[in-house]
Amino acid sequence: MNLKKIIPVSVVLISAIFLGAFFVYENNEPKEKLIIATSYEILKSFHYSPQNLDDTYSERVFNLYMKSLDYNKMFFTKDQIDILSSYKTKIDDEIKSSSLDFFNLSIELLDKQIDKIQNLYQSVLEKPFDYNVKESINLNTDKREYCANQSELTEYWTKYLKYQVLTEIVSIENEQKKLREESDTATLKTESKIEKEAREKIIKRYETRFKRMKKISRNDRFSSYVNAMAGAFDPHTNYFPPTEKEDFDISMSGKLEGIGATLSEKDGYIKVVEIVPGSPSWKQGELKAEDIILKVAQGDNEPVEIIDMRLDEAVRLIRGPKGTKVVLTVKKIDGTVVQIPIIRDVIVLEEKYAKSTVITTADKKAYKIGYIYLPQFYTDMNDPRGRKCSKDIEKEVIKLKNANVDGIIIDLRNNGGGSLNDVVEIGGLFIPEGPIVQVKSMDSSPKLYLDRDGKTLYDGPLAIMVNTFSASASEILAAAMQDYKRAIIIGTESTYGKGTVQRIVDIDRLVSSEYQSQKPLGAIKITIQKFYRIDGGTTQFQGVKPDIILPDLYDKIDIGEKELDYPLQWSEVKSSQHMIWPKAPNIKDLAKKSAARTQKDSSFLLIKEAAKWLSDTKDQESISLEINTFRKKSDEDLTLSKKYKNAGKASVPLEVLSNAAGIDQNKENENSTLDSVACKRIEDWNKSIKEDVTLYEAYQIISDMIKSLQK
Repeated sequence: MNLKKIIPVSVVLISAIFLGAFFVYENNEPKEKLIIATSYEILKSFHYSPQNLDDTYSERVFNLYMKSLDYNKMFFTKDQIDILSSYKTKIDDEIKSSSLDFFNLSIELLDKQIDKIQNLYQSVLEKPFDYNVKESINLNTDKREYCANQSELTEYWTKYLKYQVLTEIVSIENEQKKLREESDTATLKTESKIEKEAREKIIKRYETRFKRMKKISRNDRFSSYVNAMAGAFDPHTNYFPPTEKEDFDISMSGKLEGIGATLSEKDGYIKVVEIVPGSPSWKQGELKAEDIILKVAQGDNEPVEIIDMRLDEAVRLIRGPKGTKVVLTVKKIDGTVVQIPIIRDVIVLEEKYAKSTVITTADKKAYKIGYIYLPQFYTDMNDPRGRKCSKDIEKEVIKLKNANVDGIIIDLRNNGGGSLNDVVEIGGLFIPEGPIVQVKSMDSSPKLYLDRDGKTLYDGPLAIMVNTFSASASEILAAAMQDYKRAIIIGTESTYGKGTVQRIVDIDRLVSSEYQSQKPLGAIKITIQKFYRIDGGTTQFQGVKPDIILPDLYDKIDIGEKELDYPLQWSEVKSSQHMIWPKAPNIKDLAKKSAARTQKDSSFLLIKEAAKWLSDTKDQESISLEINTFRKKSDEDLTLSKKYKNAGKASVPLEVLSNAAGIDQNKENENSTLDSVACKRIEDWNKSIKEDVTLYEAYQIISDMIKSLQK
């Protein structure tokens, strides 16, 4: 897309509209005003669902920006929020008049509050707390208001610091218990020494945190402000400030070299978005999507807290040479805090590629089912002859057909998407021809992406597995096969619900040459298109609802597009004419049989129990700060966390007939030709299959489908 050709005159001549008094400002305000004005015009011109410059848009920007400044309601008081709220419906007017009054006031008030809290924590932590007082604290930001005034904020911070110290006390006490278990002669610390050590750790933590906060520049705050302007259009539209090339690339991709996790920074926290298949994190197994990384330690050294740290700075801490150890202190979705040691390594690229095997059970009448695992929709954008998932899936399907399987399961769980063209080609393997997805740009008719080859590679029973973290391209494939009634979709209540396409716009290219001295200005990632199913409904917001819903650990946790700020809503266009698969199964009957099994299966009952505990823990509002009650609750949480850690994993009666390399497990002489690394990968994958209770239920569902189709 040649953006320069289609940029409207209003952007190129931006100074005539918004910047009449442009050069009267000093310092960096002229550049800030240029970025604001140009950014809004780009957003308005290119975004799939443009926002008018009005009070509604102003309120959105205000809400997002205030969350970015004080995400936990720990600095501003209600009095100060009221002062800033006078601008709530005036930000649109400020953009029009090229004013930065609201922005300047916000950072002025915040800086004063940071100074006050810095003095407060130092005095509060000078001496021990009274740990026997029966008091509590509410840490649920969504369910508490800003403190009414400075006095109330001081009281809240005092309790919060006490909570932090109590957490450290319990952590040290648990370490002491382990020492006692390991050695009867171990020298244990006294209660007073533990308390003092805990307080000193918190003092050191907040010294680091406030030093970091003091380093947050006006440019950083301004980037948050412009990002709020962008995020008011939708959660996938973002502003990236001009930085050094390396830092810019990190911000864009969020990919951490060394451990293989994709992260995002939001509200001062570094959150895990996705684990890269085949990476050290993936192989270690404990780091999961939705985890929040609190600290990073190099080997056995003292950990560094990364709360309020920029994403690129956190990346530098986690990076490191192959073979070195990094220890992440992570807050899990259940609220527990754990340490996860990961040995940095080069990502095993083979693990991100599609692979297949044949599974069955010991029952003599059991069916042979082909199982294809696709962790992402990959393609080589730089090499048309490079590896692409559609070709790999085609090879795996041919391999399984040659093995005379009775049905095929495609596993798209935790698959965050990727190449759209490959989705179309993969869908085309299972139907003769027809539409796979509709893609709509702003103010244009939907474009159909079709399979045109008139051939069906595989016409047998087909099931697709999805979960909450199946997004984008995964949702397109699942939706298309569901609309054709070509496959039965098995999974959680819904998939993620991301049905949009983004592109990067370089702001520098879209301003007139007279502002050359102000460059670089940054870039905007902007939502320009929306996916629609062939039945006319979008995958956006609602995701794809499976035909058969299985219990899942995250059932009661709010995850997905609909939980983000200002997502684009569900909508529909005209459905596309398509065939209905002639051998479609009776879904109601299959769902009834599945429910009868899962309702009495101990593994699924444990998943339901764990899901409720996760939800209750996440939603709790009051935490006791009386030390004995706090200890008891911490012990209970730790016990339950261990109990539910492997929920969804159990020994299931699945047998693996062939491995990912297509080699018969019973032919040891052929196995010996594989190198030790490949053998280990195969061994680990086979083990995971034999412990996957959801996959086993999918096997039983497709077996029921085959039986019904044979009648």
